[in-house]
Parts: sequence; structure tokens; C-alpha cells
Amino acid sequence: MGKDILIVGAGLSGAVIGRELAEAGHSVRIVEARDHIAGNCHTERCPETGVMVHVYGPHIFHTDDTGVWDYVNAHMRFLPYKNRVKAQSGGRVFSLPINLLTINQFFGQTLRPAEARAFIEAQADTTIEDPQTFEEQALRFVGPALYEAFFKGYTQKQWGCHPRELPAAILKRLPVRFNYDDDYFAHRHQGMPEGGYTEMVASILDHPGIEVALNTPYAPDMADDADHVFWSGPLDAYFGHDLGRLGYRTLDFERFTEQGDYQGCAVMNYCDAEVPFTRITEHKHFAPWETHEGSVMYREFSRACGPDDIPYYPIRQVEEKTLLRDYVTRAETLAGVTFVGRLGTYRYLDMDVTIREALDTARHFLRSRAGNKAMPAFVHAPL
Repeated sequence: MGKDILIVGAGLSGAVIGRELAEAGHSVRIVEARDHIAGNCHTERCPETGVMVHVYGPHIFHTDDTGVWDYVNAHMRFLPYKNRVKAQSGGRVFSLPINLLTINQFFGQTLRPAEARAFIEAQADTTIEDPQTFEEQALRFVGPALYEAFFKGYTQKQWGCHPRELPAAILKRLPVRFNYDDDYFAHRHQGMPEGGYTEMVASILDHPGIEVALNTPYAPDMADDADHVFWSGPLDAYFGHDLGRLGYRTLDFERFTEQGDYQGCAVMNYCDAEVPFTRITEHKHFAPWETHEGSVMYREFSRACGPDDIPYYPIRQVEEKTLLRDYVTRAETLAGVTFVGRLGTYRYLDMDVTIREALDTARHFLRSRAGNKAMPAFVHAPL
């Protein structure tokens, strides 16, 4: 007997859509190529130290969407966590995002907020009226000294190109604060799941109408028994990459362990270009309610994503957007498949947005079925 819904991928998108449709009475089969659920937010206990490790790099939950906050807390209790990032530059340690303490430390000043605002404006290149590139955005709003110290080298390592080749929008997401607030995010709801993200996703998937098959890559004949397919894999992979591969950055992790507290914080960025890694994360600090003698750290190295690598960050520059448009046009001619999530729509999505879009997509599907209307290839457009 066939399943009426096939979902490719057991990450956040697939799990949330699957749960919503199962609760509405649909029979759902989810196929996952990896040997675990939860996608890139997969967490597991280190057998050596007992530390909860974010296997594919840290995932910190932050949102202003109270509905999504209530949704995740219904499946796992979230405990308070604030992301307070530190950065090494020029042999010194600073607080990020750039705030009043960073400014005073860096310039050897004791400025008050209004003074600091005027001071930074004096540093800025005001001849740049409409910043188009990352570099122009940084020079216009923080000036050359802070740009060189905190953004230029880190960005080159993270994206593999000069900041003048990147759009200004990337930097617009990074705040500069003229107070001593060092909370990296400004959202009302912030926290970490007490038992890890994988347990949270397991709770979402825990429904008699959902069947999950791990270690099961998608094969086209799987769709034969499905009334509809939700695809959360890479958009170009659905078509066998036959128009070319969309560009991503991937991450390599160098894992190591120590006794005690290695760096005193969860995230330490390394901004100097000559340091090959972008940051070191110390995972026990992501669960400050736990106590562990040992510690697990990851050095992160960013590079171009190859065919066999895990895609992390969509590049979305002019060349990629041109290819993306071709794939989107092609996808929109299809019936019976909807592309979802970070990979399926080739966008960088935070976890809360991923969950919100998955809920919206599932509800759109239910409305479409109720009204005998066709389900679109994209509920949330990639372009």
C-alpha cells in the first residue's frame, strides 16, 4: 500500500511538515540519506566527556515569533541561553557584536554612547552614499580600522573571496551598538533545547502516521506511490545537477578535547586573515546548566563546497542567481512536488524561519487539498 505523502529529508522542514500532515490524517513517509534525523542541527552526547555536541556546528535558537517558540517548547523544554561572542584580532580579545565596550577597548577610549556614535561617524567614509558591496558597507558605517580588525579577514576566510565581491546585505545583518549590550541576537525568545535538537525533532516525528527511513537516499521511483512529494534536499540535486551546481560554502571541523575550560566562552572568532580557521566553538558552554570536567571543541574551516560535501551557506551571487532562476523556472513546470527549506529554496534560513515556513507550507497544502487546487512548487519563492 502506497504512502500518500513522501518527504525527502528528516530535518526541521521535513519533520514539521510531516507532523502537521500526519495530524491532519495523512500517511507520511520520510526518507533520510543520513543515519540520523534533525539534519544539520543534529546533536549527540560525546561518549568521552558527556558534553552535548552540535555535530554540524552550533545552532542557537532565537526568534521573535512567539508561535514558533511555543511550537518548539511543546516538543522540548528550552532553557535560557544568550550568545555572547568573543573575537581575537591583533593578539587581543574583544566583545562582538561591536558595542560600546569593543569601541572603547579598541581605540583606548572611555566614550559615552553619544560620544561613541560621533566618534564612529568621524571614522566612517561618508563619501560612500549608497553602499553596494560588503566592503563599502563596512567602510561607510564603521570606518577602515574596525573593518580591517573585525570584518575583512574573517569575511575572506568565511566566503573565500574579497569583501568587495560580496553584497552589502551580508553586513547589514550585523549590528553595531552604542551601549554595553553584548547579546549577539536581539530577539525576545532565545534558548537551547534541554535535551538537544535531535531529541526535539524525534518528538516532532513521534506520530503513528509518520514512518521514517534512515540511510535511505531518494530514488525517483519512490514518488510513484506518493500523492505529493516535499523535497528538502538541494534544489539542483532534484534535477541531477544537469544545468550545473548551485554554489555553497561548506565547513570542515577539527575536533579536539581538553580537560577543564578551554576558552571560557562558547564562540571565539578569529578575525586575522593569517589564522586559517574562522572560529573555535566550545560546546559545553552551549548548555550552561550542565557541568562537565572534559570539554569538546571544534575549529571551523570554511571552503568551497564540492560534490560530496555537506552544503552549508548558499553563495547567491550573480552567477548562482542566474542558475537558480533556471532551476526555479524548471521546477515551476512540475506537478506533485514542492521544494522546501534551506536547500530546497537555496536561501540562508534561521531555524525559526525554517519552522515557520514549514508550518505555512503544510497548511497551504491542506487548504489546497480542501479546495481541489494545485500545490505550487514553491510556497516561499527562492528569488
